Amino acid sequence: MNRQTVIRVGGAADAATVAALHSESWRTTYAGIVPAEALGDGLAEERRELWAIRLTADYGEPADTPVLLIAEADGEVVGFAYLVPQPDGRVLLDNLHVRPGRTGGGIGRALLREALARTAHAPLCLEVLAGNTRAVAFYEREGGVRTDEREGYFPGGFTLPEYEYTWAPGGEGARG
Repeated sequence: MNRQTVIRVGGAADAATVAALHSESWRTTYAGIVPAEALGDGLAEERRELWAIRLTADYGEPADTPVLLIAEADGEVVGFAYLVPQPDGRVLLDNLHVRPGRTGGGIGRALLREALARTAHAPLCLEVLAGNTRAVAFYEREGGVRTDEREGYFPGGFTLPEYEYTWAPGGEGARG
């Protein structure tokens, strides 16, 4: 991550930019992992709708409200993470994406560390496709502990193996 990269809390005004980055990241990262039709023409519109809803919904209490973290470099959004409080007291890192072409430069690490800092009161967990070996290796390097293996269910009716990783409160890997 270069010195000009900052992480800020995002909001509804970021929906279109986050949706475009999310689509671009999926098409690049998941090519050959998920069915091609899931990465087709409908992906961008589905992400626009998803983020418009997520970032304008009323979640009630602040403790129940998800947080969008935005990484910017020189005024450009280069990554994002989305933290979703769970009923079981954990926080789900529902998305962590870095703009294709900008991976490997510390942006993902900075987003993960900011997520861990913001959730120091609760375990942080995430789900990652087993076939996304680069992300699996990243989460393991960053102290995540694999706490589950299961089938992930996706719109369009397909399933893929996925792993769950957890960090204990305070950012340490979960102790199993």
